[in-house]
Amino acid sequence: MSDIFIGRQPIYDRKLGVYAYELLFRAADMNAAAITDGDQATSDVIINTFLELGLDNIVSNRLAFINLTRSFFVNEHSISLPKDRVVLELLEDIEADEDVVAGVKRLSDQGYTIALDDFIYHESLKPLVKLAHIIKIDIMALERDEVRNHVEALRRYSLSLLAEKVETQDEFDFCMELGFDYFQGYFLAQPKVIRGQRLPNNRLAILKLLSRLQDPDITPQQLEDLIAQDIAFSYRILRYVNSAAFALPRKIESIQQAVVILGLKSIKSWTTLLAMSQVDNKPAELVVTAMIRAKMAEELARALQADNPESFFTVGLFSALDALMDNTMEEILTQLPLADHISDALLQRKGLHGKVLSIVLAYERGQWEQIQPDGLSRSQIRDCYLSAVRWAAGIRQQLIEG
Repeated sequence: MSDIFIGRQPIYDRKLGVYAYELLFRAADMNAAAITDGDQATSDVIINTFLELGLDNIVSNRLAFINLTRSFFVNEHSISLPKDRVVLELLEDIEADEDVVAGVKRLSDQGYTIALDDFIYHESLKPLVKLAHIIKIDIMALERDEVRNHVEALRRYSLSLLAEKVETQDEFDFCMELGFDYFQGYFLAQPKVIRGQRLPNNRLAILKLLSRLQDPDITPQQLEDLIAQDIAFSYRILRYVNSAAFALPRKIESIQQAVVILGLKSIKSWTTLLAMSQVDNKPAELVVTAMIRAKMAEELARALQADNPESFFTVGLFSALDALMDNTMEEILTQLPLADHISDALLQRKGLHGKVLSIVLAYERGQWEQIQPDGLSRSQIRDCYLSAVRWAAGIRQQLIEG
């Protein structure tokens, strides 16, 4: 598994909850993120890899969409993927011949959920449409009238429609209006900037808190006083530092005690993370994305033996601030007194912090050909990502659902 990159992309329901993740995969000798070479061995590698890692470690308790080749559907062989955890995707370049249709029917009859990927409707695909449970429509490959026609044509079948490559809020609104059931793309990571609109008071308050937390001269007493201004916030911090994530030998009963035991830097990081998780009217997955970016950046910095790896955590975390605050990064940074190297990384991807952030963002999108490791192996980068995913899943409940 040393030469394999593995990632995931969220698939959202109409309430912007995470319905599933599509698993992204790339081996060292492949030229695309998805499997398209028709080689049965490649499908076996994917399945064995995910079984080796454990689905829960990649997608938590969500469904996993997995791209598979023609030979996987045609050849009758047993698979050990759990039927209630996976959706099998038939790639768009696979012809709907008799063998493929028979194979899809066999797997559907066994209880597997079938999705047709990058679907463009024509009569020859009817046999597959009748068997499919989910059809994915690439909205970037079609004009809007064509998307509308596809939706109308497919609504007579008993299946769900998934809009993929939804990159902007406008595209999401369009797909919602058409009645799509699920949505895939990076639209949530884009800020909804409205010129002249002021930040709502709650977001302004969070920015002010973040600003104070970035003050390099803040003392433990000042930090304690800052946190104590919000009783609910103080409670959440204490509950979190007393959770299994820290495995402390005794219970911490005050912010002051937490600072003494865990250190000022650590408490500042967790307070920053908790503050970002309190932004109203934003899907929880956006905070999870920020958490994964932060932890992956920190892990990469440690692998590179960089100074002050905690500062890389901050860069990764703050890279999602524009989407959380619905404002430009330039405008947000005017209100945050960050060190120049952190601001330069966020705005221009400069310096080592910027290089690490570029790796994190490229990995997140499955744009692995853009990754320039510079001293890191593929397996190190992948392991830093998977470690970050597990870490984020482990603290999600305390930060977001608590």
